[in-house]
Amino acid sequence: MNKELRRISVATLAMFLALFVSTSVIQVFAVDDLRADPRNVRTLYASYSAERGPILVDGRPIAESVAVDSVFEFLRVYPEPALYAPVTGYFTLNQGTTGVEGAFNDFLTGTANEQFLDQLGALVTGQRPRGAAVALTIDPVVQQAAFEAMGDLKGAVIAIEPSTGRILAMVSTPSFDPNRLSAHDTVSVLEAYDQLIADPDDPLINRTISGDLYFPGSTFKTLVAAAAFDSGAFAPTDAFPNPASLQLPLSTAIVRNASGGTCGSGATVTIETALRLSCNIPFAELGLALGEETIADYAERFGFGSAIEVPMTATPSTFPRGLDDAQVMLSSFGQYEVRVTPLQMAMVMAAIANGGNLMQPTVLDRIIAPDLSVVEQSEPTLFSQPISLTTAETMTRLLVDGVSNGVASNARIEGVAVAGKTGTAENGSVAPYTLWFTGFAPADNPQVAVAVVVEDGGGRGQSGSGNQIAAPIAKRVLEAVLSR
Repeated sequence: MNKELRRISVATLAMFLALFVSTSVIQVFAVDDLRADPRNVRTLYASYSAERGPILVDGRPIAESVAVDSVFEFLRVYPEPALYAPVTGYFTLNQGTTGVEGAFNDFLTGTANEQFLDQLGALVTGQRPRGAAVALTIDPVVQQAAFEAMGDLKGAVIAIEPSTGRILAMVSTPSFDPNRLSAHDTVSVLEAYDQLIADPDDPLINRTISGDLYFPGSTFKTLVAAAAFDSGAFAPTDAFPNPASLQLPLSTAIVRNASGGTCGSGATVTIETALRLSCNIPFAELGLALGEETIADYAERFGFGSAIEVPMTATPSTFPRGLDDAQVMLSSFGQYEVRVTPLQMAMVMAAIANGGNLMQPTVLDRIIAPDLSVVEQSEPTLFSQPISLTTAETMTRLLVDGVSNGVASNARIEGVAVAGKTGTAENGSVAPYTLWFTGFAPADNPQVAVAVVVEDGGGRGQSGSGNQIAAPIAKRVLEAVLSR
């Protein structure tokens, strides 16, 4: 063989090997990414024409595909749209998928790797694969109670079972109608989508896990107190100076308690009294004494900074770093640049309720194949152990006192020990407050941890407090769980 022929042979072999490697990468290693790519129109149209599996709550479909006389063959339908839209998300021809529809798209379309044998069987028999059903942890009674309690308020409610991490309710208001986005008419879908995007109330955002994060306000005092006790640096009976106002170091800014006066009577005030009465000045003093590093460390233990997957990915909550003394003091009662999701604050309460063990939150119960076999079963998973059992027991006692004999009184339930904390967070000098309640019940055998956030001070020109507006909403959710 002459030199030129060898060169051609080597070049041809190299090109063949390159082609073989590239096709192998595409067909084997990159197949999942390519399938999920929103630009993959073939996959999108194929999935829209497939019998997509239902999304179930307590055995009933909250999203299902019905046969239609159309080139797409099936239409996605949402029987209770506003109630469950933040959970299901939407499934469209040209605007992608969100919520559970997006998180479990492979299973719902029958193309997940775990469904390979079903795909193979369908290929052999000439049938189109059917999607699996995704059963959720959402409790319909609790979801309905939370939705009705929110009414026309703007905000969110999330309820978690502390011992398992199962999410029992996920409500974000205002909601939207995903049926408008699942239509086969591209023009009408785009028109509906543009209207929802332009809506200043942002109905497409699931406020429980995403969107613009909230100042936690006084609900963050729960984390700071837990960090103080768990670190061994402080005890509940330790006291701090009790002035009616406090000028921040190296600043002209003044911190005041919500009452405008001192935190109870006396020249000093204990941490447990400051938590019960939700006083800002003692917690500013406590935070400075505790230090940024300790607070930040415990915030991370509770999940701050993590993109928590439920399995929809939550926006990470943040506790800032590199603070000066004044910023540490403001952050210690949930202001400055502390930002959270309702999910995060519910997780803080769930960890306290569960003896210091924080379980991974999830909306997935199980995935069921068309033949009714279980493809995947969700199991309780430990997320972290942010505090000790002793600290959790101490915090539970103090939080019960805050409801029974403190500023969270509107969460009281007759005959039930409720643990909780309110918050009325500032959003600037003129903006309405963000109103909070976080807590759990029963305190001696917790079945649910809840976080409620209400935007714009309650709306309609109001400027309410967390106890006035958020706590009664939480009470209705807690009662719905306890009456099951």
